[in-house]
Amino acid sequence: MHRRTVILGVAASDSHAVANQLIAHTLRARGFQVINLGTCTTVDEFAAAHREHPDAEAVLIGSLNGHAYEDLLDLPEARARGLLGCPVLVGGNLSVGSRKQSADIERLYAIGVHRVLNDASELPAVLDELAAPTPAPAATPAPAPTSAPTPAGAS
Repeated sequence: MHRRTVILGVAASDSHAVANQLIAHTLRARGFQVINLGTCTTVDEFAAAHREHPDAEAVLIGSLNGHAYEDLLDLPEARARGLLGCPVLVGGNLSVGSRKQSADIERLYAIGVHRVLNDASELPAVLDELAAPTPAPAATPAPAPTSAPTPAGAS
C-alpha cells in the first residue's frame, strides 16, 4: 500500500519545535510518512525536500513567532519555477501582536499559500480533502440540431 507523504517544517526565522514534533507524531500515527525538516526551514529547503520527495502531497509550514509572511516571501518564485508543485499549508501564530486581522491571512494566500489552518487538529481532514479525487466535470450534452427556418411562401 502506498504511504502518503508530507513535508513538514517550521518557518525560517522560527525555532519553536514542540508543535512541529506533535504534528509529526500525529501524522505518523495516521500512517503518513513525514519528512520533518525541523525548525528554521527556508523556502529553498522545502523546495529541496520536495525535489527529493516529489510524491509529497503537501508542504506543511508552522510558525509561532508571527513572521510567517516574511519567512515565505521566496514562495512565489519557488512556485513559479516549479520547485513546489504541491499545496503549501501554513498554520500557527501567523502575525505579531495580539490582534489578528484577515489581511494577515490574505497576504499569505497572495504569495502562494494554498491553505491557512487555524488549528492543527484540522490538518488530517484537510489532507484527506486535498487527496480526494476530483470528480470529472459532467459532460454537457450537445445541443439538439435545429431545423432551418422555412423561407416565406415555400411549402
